[in-house]
Amino acid sequence: MQERSSVTDLAERLRQELDRYSPGGKLPSSRALVDRFRVSPVTVSRALAQLAAEGLVVTRPGVGAFRARTRTAAAAAGDTSWQEVALSADGAADLVPRSVDASGVLVSLAAPAPGVVEFNGGYLHPILQPERAMSAALARAGRRPGAWGRPPTEGLPELREWFARNIGGAVTAAEVLITAGGQSALTTALRALAPPGAPVLVESPTYPGMLAIARSAGLRPVPVPVDADGVKPALLADAFRATGARVFVCQPLFQNPTGAVLAPERRGEVLRIAREAGAFVVEDDFVRRLVHEDAGPLPRPLAADDPDGVVVHVSSLTKATSPSFRVSALAARGPVLERLRAIQIVDTFFVPRPLQEAALELVGSPAWPRHLRTISAQLKARRDTMTTALRLDLPELALPHIPSGGYHLWLRLPDGTDETALTAAALRAGVAITPGRPYFSAEPPAGHLRLSFAAVAGAGEIAEGVRRLRTACDEVLPAKSARLRPA
Repeated sequence: MQERSSVTDLAERLRQELDRYSPGGKLPSSRALVDRFRVSPVTVSRALAQLAAEGLVVTRPGVGAFRARTRTAAAAAGDTSWQEVALSADGAADLVPRSVDASGVLVSLAAPAPGVVEFNGGYLHPILQPERAMSAALARAGRRPGAWGRPPTEGLPELREWFARNIGGAVTAAEVLITAGGQSALTTALRALAPPGAPVLVESPTYPGMLAIARSAGLRPVPVPVDADGVKPALLADAFRATGARVFVCQPLFQNPTGAVLAPERRGEVLRIAREAGAFVVEDDFVRRLVHEDAGPLPRPLAADDPDGVVVHVSSLTKATSPSFRVSALAARGPVLERLRAIQIVDTFFVPRPLQEAALELVGSPAWPRHLRTISAQLKARRDTMTTALRLDLPELALPHIPSGGYHLWLRLPDGTDETALTAAALRAGVAITPGRPYFSAEPPAGHLRLSFAAVAGAGEIAEGVRRLRTACDEVLPAKSARLRPA
C-alpha cells in the first residue's frame, strides 16, 4: 500500500512539472529523480510508466523519458445509444443472460484508495507473496528448452503429475487438466455439468464468484445451509430430491466465507448422497496451502476418496502465491473429463507454457516449502491479532468460528444492522470491508461481514483497521449494541 501511494504521489508531482519542458524535451534521468525525491528506482519507473500510459511522457529504453508532443484534438464522440436496444432486445427469453453482475467479485478485486486499510482483499499482501522465488522461477523457466513453444492442451505432463500427487488417492496425471486459475476451472466445470436453466446446489453462504459463474451460465443456484461442520447432509439430500439437481458445489476445507471444515462423518455422506442422486460434486479446494500453523493434519481432498468419478476437483496455486500466478488444476474421472477438456480448449486453448514452466520451477524449488511454512506462521499470527482486537474493541460482532486455515473471519452483525450503511461508514473511516449479502444465493438469515487479515501489511495495520471499524460501528450499529462495548 505504501509503495502504491508513493507511485501516485510522485506521478502527480511530475505531472505538475511537465510545463517546464517543451514538447519532446527530455526529463531528468531516473537516477536524478531517485536522488531528488528520495524514492526507490522502482517507484520512479512505475510513476513514469503511469504518465506514459496517460500519454503525457514518452519513454525510450536506454535513452530516457521525454515530454510527449501535443496531441491532436480528439474526434467527436459517436452516438452509442443504439446499443441499448441491441443488448437488451428479447432479453427476457435468454436462457444464458448476456449481462453479468460482477459486483460480488469486484469487492475483493478492486484496490482501495491509498490510506484505506484493506480488510476486503482476497489475496496475500505483497510482503507475504514469494516474489523473489517466483521471479527466479520465471527466469529459470524462460531458459528451459521449448519454454516459449505450444504446450499440450491438457497441460505439461510434469505439472499434471505434481497436482495429481497432491490430490492423492488413485488420481493420476491423466485425469488432471491445467487451467488458468480456480475461477476459470469452476467456470469450465459448471458449463460442462449443467445445462442453462438447470438448478445447481450451493453451500449457503458461499463464494460470490461461484454464484456469479452459475448465474452467468444461466443456472439457478439453490442454497444448502452449512454449520460449523460444513454442509448439512440431511438438507443436501432434501435439496437433491426437491430440485432434481445434478451438481453440488462445495468447499470442504476452510469454506469461504465461514471457514468451516467438512466433518469426517459427513464426508462419506456427501459423496453417498450425490452418488444416489446421480449428481456430481464440484470440490473447490482453494486454500489447502493456506493452512495455519496450529491446524494439525488436514483431511484429504474428497477426490482422493472417490473411486466412482462423483467428484470434479479444483485446486489452485494462486491463493498461496500471487493473484497473477494463475495456475490451477481440474481433475475428474470418467467420460466427464473429455467434456471438461473440450470446453477448456474452446475457451482458452491452453495455459501459457512459460507460466506452467514457472509453476514447475517454483514448486520444485527449496523456496516453496519454506514459503508455505512462512505463510502458515504469518496467517496464524494475523488471525490471532485480528481475533483479539475484535473481541476487545468490537464485542458486539459475533465470531462463532475461528478457522485454522484461510485468510479471513466471518462475523455476524447485531440484528437490525444495515450492511450497506456499515460498509459505507467503514470506507469513510478508512477501512474497506466486505458485506455478507453477496455470499447468499437467497435471503440471508442475518447480516454478516467478512474481514480479511491477509491483504494488509501486518499486525499494526490490523489494529488500526479494527479501530477504524469501531468508529464506523459507533455511527451505524443499533443503539442497544453500543452497551456491549467495554467501558
